[in-house]
Amino acid sequence: MRAYERLLKYTAFAAASDSSSPSCPSTAEQLEFGRALVEEMRSLGIKDAQMDENGYVFGTIESNIDNWDGPVIGFIAHMDVVRDVPFQNTKARVVENYQGGDLLLNSEESIVLSPEEFPFLRDYTGKDLVVTDGTTLLGADNRAGIAEILTMAEILLTDDSIKHGTIKIGFTPDEEIGRGADRFDVRRFGADFAYTVDGGAFGEVEYETFNAATARVSIKGRNIHPGTAKNKMKNASLLAMEFNSLLPSVQRPEHTEGYEGFYHLIAMEGSVEQASLTYIIRDHDSKMFQAKKERMERIAQWLNESYGEGTVSVELEDSYANMDEQIRPHWHLIETAYAAVREVGGEPYSKPVRGGTDGARLSFMGLPCPNLGTGSHNHHSKLEFACVQDMDSCAAVLVKIAEKYGQWQGSRK
Repeated sequence: MRAYERLLKYTAFAAASDSSSPSCPSTAEQLEFGRALVEEMRSLGIKDAQMDENGYVFGTIESNIDNWDGPVIGFIAHMDVVRDVPFQNTKARVVENYQGGDLLLNSEESIVLSPEEFPFLRDYTGKDLVVTDGTTLLGADNRAGIAEILTMAEILLTDDSIKHGTIKIGFTPDEEIGRGADRFDVRRFGADFAYTVDGGAFGEVEYETFNAATARVSIKGRNIHPGTAKNKMKNASLLAMEFNSLLPSVQRPEHTEGYEGFYHLIAMEGSVEQASLTYIIRDHDSKMFQAKKERMERIAQWLNESYGEGTVSVELEDSYANMDEQIRPHWHLIETAYAAVREVGGEPYSKPVRGGTDGARLSFMGLPCPNLGTGSHNHHSKLEFACVQDMDSCAAVLVKIAEKYGQWQGSRK
């Protein structure tokens, strides 16, 4: 089965994660998807495929090299999709031989995928594209990665001429809500190094992520009848607006790119009596990341000096760190991926990830884990799509990586 065929099959599982749920996994639908993946893995010959008590799916492709004693390589993807975009009742189809120009996804609602908005669409002229009807996610983030990993598994398990060492496979729940690595048992997984297959275009080899934190701002006001409010009322909602106005507007996601960090207001609510703001803070540079967090605290201090101690409080919680420092000591991971991409006809490239992956946290948990492209675009969007031929190439890259580490006999770690 080709990778895109697996992706089409996986769209039947509406397995979005849910940040409001304290359980792990956060939704029962992820367990359903995990059980289906275990069944598929066993049908391929992965005898130890299983899902643990937290909804993590693991399996092993045994080495086909006698007396294997090289590094164990892992491949990881996540099972969940985002919830804040429609994700149920996905109607996916393949557009064969895309000829450029606007691609009509939904005639009734006039939904169009256009190269005017997404210039990189022109790169796929003459190729086949997996799309939806424009009303839901496709779920290529990250089902394309799962599909490519299991396509790699099928190739390795049916072609004994491809020599490889021991390979570990892991599929995680709840990555989209930042919990994908929370209960990932690195020791049980048993790999020395790994790759997440959770990127965009074919050829991407990513090893730099944001440093990430969440800031929760709480504001206490004082309500009183507006007719007698002079010099007495303290409007928490207005103070929340003032807090936000003291952050640099040019450091918002909509004004940043590349290595530029940002403050992103993701939730707010308020009344006169109380208000709250929730931000995510991102920066690739650790010093600039720290400066952003300190700025939030200074704003709170200044407002407290102006309106009374205890008016504003800021709670900061780090989410993950830039995995670059954990990857560079194991640069063979990048060199091997570059070589694999070239050998299947692509041109590898690296760019800073303007986000995070499970691999960012896993790298700090003792499992160095860069990220590879999946041949898909427009993640977290109803205009998400994947390229059939590029998904084939991404699966071929995984096979090449497995084969290359199979030549490291006697080089365990």
